[in-house]
Amino acid sequence: MKFKLKVLLAMKGMTQKKLAELTGIRPPTISAICTNSIKELPVGVIERICQALDCQPGDIMEYVPDEE
Repeated sequence: MKFKLKVLLAMKGMTQKKLAELTGIRPPTISAICTNSIKELPVGVIERICQALDCQPGDIMEYVPDEE
């Protein structure tokens, strides 16, 4: 899974800090999503991000198969 949140935030002119404030999601979690280092992402977190950014889940993440 590849996350595109960093790009989406830039397109919307929003900082990670502002997204954290709007959603109640901890800043380290937002940062981990932006750097693709997060291991698990609850559906509730995805919902809050989509609500704050007025977007769809596919706008913030993309399935990329693992290379073997």
